[in-house]
Amino acid sequence: MTSMKETRKPHAVRPPGGGFLESIKVLDVTYYLPGPYSSYRLAEMGADVTKVEPPGGEPARRLAGGLIHEKKNAGKTIVELDLKSEEGRARMKELVRETDVLIESFRPGTLERLGFGEDELFSLNAGLIYCSMTGYGLEGEFAKAGSHDLNYLALSGVLSQLTDESGRPVQPKNTLADFAGGHFVAEAVLAALVRKMKTGEGARLDVSITDGLTHWQSVHKAFEEAGLSDRGVPDLDGSRARYAIYPTADGRYVALGALEDKFWHAFCDFAGHPEWKERDDVHEDVARYFRAEPLSHWSDVSLRTDFCLTPVLRPGELDEHPHWKKR
Repeated sequence: MTSMKETRKPHAVRPPGGGFLESIKVLDVTYYLPGPYSSYRLAEMGADVTKVEPPGGEPARRLAGGLIHEKKNAGKTIVELDLKSEEGRARMKELVRETDVLIESFRPGTLERLGFGEDELFSLNAGLIYCSMTGYGLEGEFAKAGSHDLNYLALSGVLSQLTDESGRPVQPKNTLADFAGGHFVAEAVLAALVRKMKTGEGARLDVSITDGLTHWQSVHKAFEEAGLSDRGVPDLDGSRARYAIYPTADGRYVALGALEDKFWHAFCDFAGHPEWKERDDVHEDVARYFRAEPLSHWSDVSLRTDFCLTPVLRPGELDEHPHWKKR
C-alpha cells in the first residue's frame, strides 16, 4: 500500500465544449457574422443565448441563402422585436433585466437612440456586462463609418502582410477579421464574467475588431522600428526555402514549415539532397521536388515523416483527412 495520496486527473475537454458557461444568460443584439459568432462561441460553452432581431429577421437571413445566419445562430433562442415600438421596448427591458451579458454591434449611438443607452441599461441591470462590438471602436475618426471584414484587415495593417509575389494584397476567401472579432468579444466577455464572479461588478466593454487586429501586428512593428525588416519576422516571410508554400504536380499546394534545423535536415535527408542543409536559397530546387508528385503523395508523406509538412486542404476535404477523423 502506498502512502502517497491518490489524485484523479480531470478528463481533457476540447474547448469550446465542457458546458462551463451553463446558467449564464447572453442577450445577442448583433447582425451578420462577427457578433453572432461571438455569442455562438459562448453558446458552445454552455451559455443560454437569446438573439434579438427586427421583425422579419436580421439581414444575414437574406445573405448567401441564409447559410451564414443558420450556421452562426444554431442553438440560440431568436426573438423578433420592434425596438421602435412600446411593446418591443418593454419586452427588451425584460430581457435586459434577466441577462448576464448583452452584446450589440450597432454603430455608436444607435442603441441609445432606441432608448437603451448605457445609463438606461445599467439602471435596469446593475451587474450587466454590456459589450459593444464595432469595427473601429466607440470613438475615433472612423467610429461611425460603415465597414466590413476587408476594411478591418486593411486599416489594421494585416492585409498588407497577405500579398502575392508582386506585393499586391490578396483578398482572403474567408472573413478572417470577422471571425477574429468574434473571439475578441468572447475573450473580453469571459474576462468580465470572471471579475463579476469575484466582485459582483458588471462591466462596459468597447471591443473594436480593428483594435484587436493591430495587436497581431506588434511583432511586425517591432522589427520595422528596429530597422530589421518591413515584412515582419524574416524567418517567416517566405524568403527561406525551409518555410514556404510549394505547388504540387496536380496544381495543389503543400506547406513546409521546417523552421528548426532538425526538421529542415530531416526533410533534406528524406528528399535525398543533404547539400541543401546549409542553404536557404534553394526555393526553385525544392519547388521542382514537390512538383514531381501530386498532393495525395505528399499528404501520405506528411503522415509518416516528421519535418512539418502538411497539405493545403480545402474545407470540403477536412472530414476525409486522418487528423480530422480522430478529432
